[in-house]
Amino acid sequence: MMDRYAGVAPKGDLLLLRKLGERLGGRSFLHINSTKAGGGVAEILQRMIPILSALDIRSRWEVIQGDERFYDITKKIHNALQGGPERITEDMWRHHREINRANAGKLDLEADAVLIHDPQPAALVEHRKKGTWIWRCHIDLGNPSPDVFAAIARYCTQYDGLVFSVARFARALPLSEFIVAPSIDPLSDKNRELTGTEIAESLERLGIPGDRPLILQVSRFDRFKDPIGVIQAYRIVKKYNDCILVLAGSPADDDPEGARVLEEVKNYAADDPDIFVLLLPPFSDTDINALQRAATVVLQKSLKEGFGLTVSEAMWKGKPVIGGAAGGIPLQIVHGITGFLVHSPEGAAFRIRQCLNNPDMVRRMGDRGREYVRTNFLITRQVRDYLSVWYALENEGERVLEL
Repeated sequence: MMDRYAGVAPKGDLLLLRKLGERLGGRSFLHINSTKAGGGVAEILQRMIPILSALDIRSRWEVIQGDERFYDITKKIHNALQGGPERITEDMWRHHREINRANAGKLDLEADAVLIHDPQPAALVEHRKKGTWIWRCHIDLGNPSPDVFAAIARYCTQYDGLVFSVARFARALPLSEFIVAPSIDPLSDKNRELTGTEIAESLERLGIPGDRPLILQVSRFDRFKDPIGVIQAYRIVKKYNDCILVLAGSPADDDPEGARVLEEVKNYAADDPDIFVLLLPPFSDTDINALQRAATVVLQKSLKEGFGLTVSEAMWKGKPVIGGAAGGIPLQIVHGITGFLVHSPEGAAFRIRQCLNNPDMVRRMGDRGREYVRTNFLITRQVRDYLSVWYALENEGERVLEL
């Protein structure tokens, strides 16, 4: 399987993966999160587990189960960790802990390394058995609610190490912390090359006209993704440039707010025939790929963002990306080189018009963006980093780790 990445991923990443596989081969690596579908974490794990298995690492992926109240609580925790004004009561924390306790009784937690993703299953660490336990936080911790982070920190300090997407998300805690950016798989249906016929067929199936410039944002329907701000920017652009706007997203099993935000977006779009709001079913990877390849400009106008995989996805397809200057987006967009960072709907509108009116600039940005993603944000690099974290924690105190 690893041979499929030759000529696509950097040679150094592939060499280090093989060396790490030689050291860790035959051992077990368990990942646990809260959903099999919807969102970047599930998407990455779907592609990562086969790569780990190809390195002879016995890899498993488990998903915790909760009731409606649990997912409502964890959404509030997520919002509060991203700076939202949520109040989490002690009774809510007890319910969170109880759901984790119930899952610990059902799941096989035996593994040489256990990587727990995000706050939902964080309390499983209280039921740890053998192995190296790592908590991986994918969300924007740039300005968390102090009380909510203090509650999560009670679990964090029971892990052997913590992993964040961006350096400024790291917290001052008494254990090893690592920075590992998320990634895309260039060979997946969402990112592989498509023919013109495949793109046209997807657009026709989705009811999207192909006769005008297409402005696109792909993301969950979440207020932190600012879909309303995207519509505001589009309406400014529409006064000067004839174009269409597509807002596309899929539901996530662990996000109870998604349906409400989707309804708000549809109401705000009103009856504008040039705004297309698409709720795509899970695993609509080829359609998302086609939309990104058909787009003239791609937005990710987030107000808070752990990373924003759609930025790297679009850059891999040679598209200029206009992103909110939040979270992990500035890690991907080199302002003025691979895209633009913005702070308001007006700023987004200005940059959209700049892209629509300057195709040569767009082409240069697209070429630079694709190479930047190839060097920094492909899944082979992320697997390399996760295995390196595991290896480093098992050899803590060593100044140099030899492979």
